[in-house]
Amino acid sequence: MRTNKVQSIVFMSNWHLQTIEEVTARLSADTHSGLSEADAHKRLVEHGANELIERGGKPPLRILWQQFTSTMVLILIAAAVVSGLLGKATETIAIATIVILFGLLGFVQEYRAEQAMAALKKLAMPVVRVVRGGSRRELSARELVPGDLILLEAGSAIPADVRLVESVNLRIQEAVLTGESEAVEKDTAALVGDALPLGDRINMGYMGTTVTYGRGAAVVVETGMATELGKIAALIQDVEESSTPLQRRLDSVGKLLALVGVVVAGLVMLIGLALQENLRDMFLTAVSVAVAVVPEGLPAVVTVTLALGAQRMLRRNALIRKLPAVETLGAVTIIASDKTGTLTENRMTVTVIDVAGHYLELVGTSHPHPAPALSGPAVAPVRLAEQPPAIGLALAGGALCNDAALQPDSETGRYAVVGDPTEGALLVAARQAGLDREALLADVPRVSELPFDSERKRMTTVHRLPDDLGRLPEALIGLRAAGLRPDEQYVAFTKGAVDGMLDISSHIWVGGEPQPLDDGWRERIQQANEQMAQNGMRVLGISAQWIDRPEESLERDLTIIGLIGMIDPPRPEVKAAVATAKSAGIRPIMITGDHPLTARFIAYDLGISDDGRVKTGQMLDTLSAEELEATVDEVSIYARVTPAHKLQIVEALQKKGHIVAMTGDGVNDSPALKRSDIGVAMGITGTDVSKEASDIVLLDDNFATIVAAVREGRVIYDNIRRFVKFSIAGNVGKVLVMLLAPLLMGAGAAVALQPLQLLWLNLLTDGLLGLGLGVEPAEKNTMRRPPRNPQAGLFSDGLGVHVLWVGVLVGVVALLVGWAYFDPANPADRTWQTMIFTTLAFLQVGQALASRSGSESFFALGAGTNRTLLALATLVVALQLLVLYAPFLEQFFQIVPLASRDLLVAIAVGSIGFWAIEIEKWLIRRGSGNR
Repeated sequence: MRTNKVQSIVFMSNWHLQTIEEVTARLSADTHSGLSEADAHKRLVEHGANELIERGGKPPLRILWQQFTSTMVLILIAAAVVSGLLGKATETIAIATIVILFGLLGFVQEYRAEQAMAALKKLAMPVVRVVRGGSRRELSARELVPGDLILLEAGSAIPADVRLVESVNLRIQEAVLTGESEAVEKDTAALVGDALPLGDRINMGYMGTTVTYGRGAAVVVETGMATELGKIAALIQDVEESSTPLQRRLDSVGKLLALVGVVVAGLVMLIGLALQENLRDMFLTAVSVAVAVVPEGLPAVVTVTLALGAQRMLRRNALIRKLPAVETLGAVTIIASDKTGTLTENRMTVTVIDVAGHYLELVGTSHPHPAPALSGPAVAPVRLAEQPPAIGLALAGGALCNDAALQPDSETGRYAVVGDPTEGALLVAARQAGLDREALLADVPRVSELPFDSERKRMTTVHRLPDDLGRLPEALIGLRAAGLRPDEQYVAFTKGAVDGMLDISSHIWVGGEPQPLDDGWRERIQQANEQMAQNGMRVLGISAQWIDRPEESLERDLTIIGLIGMIDPPRPEVKAAVATAKSAGIRPIMITGDHPLTARFIAYDLGISDDGRVKTGQMLDTLSAEELEATVDEVSIYARVTPAHKLQIVEALQKKGHIVAMTGDGVNDSPALKRSDIGVAMGITGTDVSKEASDIVLLDDNFATIVAAVREGRVIYDNIRRFVKFSIAGNVGKVLVMLLAPLLMGAGAAVALQPLQLLWLNLLTDGLLGLGLGVEPAEKNTMRRPPRNPQAGLFSDGLGVHVLWVGVLVGVVALLVGWAYFDPANPADRTWQTMIFTTLAFLQVGQALASRSGSESFFALGAGTNRTLLALATLVVALQLLVLYAPFLEQFFQIVPLASRDLLVAIAVGSIGFWAIEIEKWLIRRGSGNR
């Protein structure tokens, strides 16, 4: 490791605590002439390029390899190899085809999952203005080194982590890192507090963020992977891939079936040898039994079912990037959502205008406690012409004392804000009331201004009044009644922080004229300001001052017109989606980098939290791992958190046994998106980084789409369980036939079913009928029941018992049919074997039709509600008849054509499975009704 002076300094993380002099001294930097070219080149060699380094990405061959390493697939591969060694080409080809199709489908779906680093690199800025050797120049951001002096202005992207050394009304939009909607006002003074979150480090700028207002200069302190963005890149790469609940369950089922298959195969071989059967034949039979235990169609049915589910979700605007995520959605117990852009619209919006005598809500929001107005109760939004003049005056003042601009978007019908988002919100509110900034400026042109600065926390613009006040626009009509003296030809509008404005104000606008600002009015204004702030709003005061010349002393003896409250509002559809999630037993929580008051208000408004408890990142830092695990079960709002905090919260929830879906759209969400069981990114507002780190992308950015996707996930899991229940019960029956037939019928029945007959029943009958069960529509209570227990296995909730009794029933019925047709005097007659083969096929058709629901009758569901299964069942019957009566298949399957009477017996006896399951469901319904 290099130990030079600059290298040892670069990895410090407390730059915000140091003065400018300390920073420049430690970095040997110069705030006037910058670094020399020689010094910059030396540092570039020492520290490397200012870029994000990708390490340990998953290559395509590794992704492909992982598709073939699950227990279930390994069992099939082993079966195919053994079949090949025994010369059974047909069985080998059939099994190998299933394995290859399964692997390719999984590979295609997951190939794009390792693109997060490429997307992160796109955030790097190609060109930056830098001062070197006393001269200004432009160079690639890759060439920046610690100690470089860079220049910033509105629109500049921050190319590295920097310590500000000059700030002139500088504001930086940091939502991509912190989740905070509002641009942050920057300063250069050293701060106090080791544990300050990124959003409160107002003397710093971070790679990937953007300057929205003002200008400044800064010294580069961290580059490449040492930046905050680089730390996120490292977090993404350090997150270990975890298997989904379905993958874990299928793997455990595969291991169980492998064990059972080996044991049963061994028993069959021992029984055969005891009955003096040929060793080679019994070995082939044992392998066939082992293959019979494994539902060969399961991987294919699961993959196809997931793929069909992914297509249905795509029609609902949810793009599935990883197939297993489809099923995992059905197990979700927690939806951990970012606030900005996910729960909210990611645009500051004026919601309240509070003037003396009137309180107006422009956007319908519910408040935990109604904001105390300067006068009476809230009123519904109405036309500006029906409002008191003070409302129009406040909106006009906010639009005139403003440096932002609006650009219409022809596609969305909305306006895009150019400039500071807060000022843009004021322009949008004015335009919604019919006030156009340019038209207002034509009537009262700006002649002077005092720009905003972080010390005063306000801005003032001076406007010339027309000679004839009767020409004033309607919104400014209140100025006519202001009692202007003839020499007062100008009006100055001031907007800014309410506390500071009260200190320089002497009057308040009441009833169309200025009145003295006494203690009573001051107290009411302070209360209104505090209550709006507690409701998560940013509050600006609007004031006016009448003067006789532009150069007159400004910002004194102001007249307060009113207060304007604004917020990044919740998406209108989210509240209903949150309620639906709760009714389905899913707990939504908010994890954001925004201010705690804002987070609490939004969470309360959406119904995410009833108690309003908030934990900040600083609070989380004081908790042990055990305390954090206890906290995550109680607290639903987390504010001022870093990407590392988000990751810790997700991991703590997972340790408590929860299945976590994490939603988000910013770079700051990416590590948690990747670590969560389901990462859900926003398709419109989401960054490429968040999309590439996710499992699912919402194409419409609609939180409600998540709930629809959860419903689809539950349906898919239900359908997979239906197939497992159906297939393994059938396999239990076949194993019993193979195991007990020699004991029941003697040596002549050592092999009850030929290997190809078993493969036919397992792959074709199970596979086709399983596909039909895989598209079964949702049951009535799908979203009215709690999520399934993440720890529960595939055989929980009575499924294991069902598999056993149905399997025993299938095996006993088939054995009895074979026993009835078996002739010990003529063991070469294959009629008994053909009857077992055919009866098993019809038993499974009836079993599949009855397995469509765990409680509802087949007749109540109606055959037409799953026409796919009905068509496939018909196809299976037709194919079975083809095998029975096509001459060229007789020798291939080693069967004999059945007489009509025998076929009817097989069909009638085969229906026993259907009626037995229907009786079971009737008993379940009866028991539920009694309860």
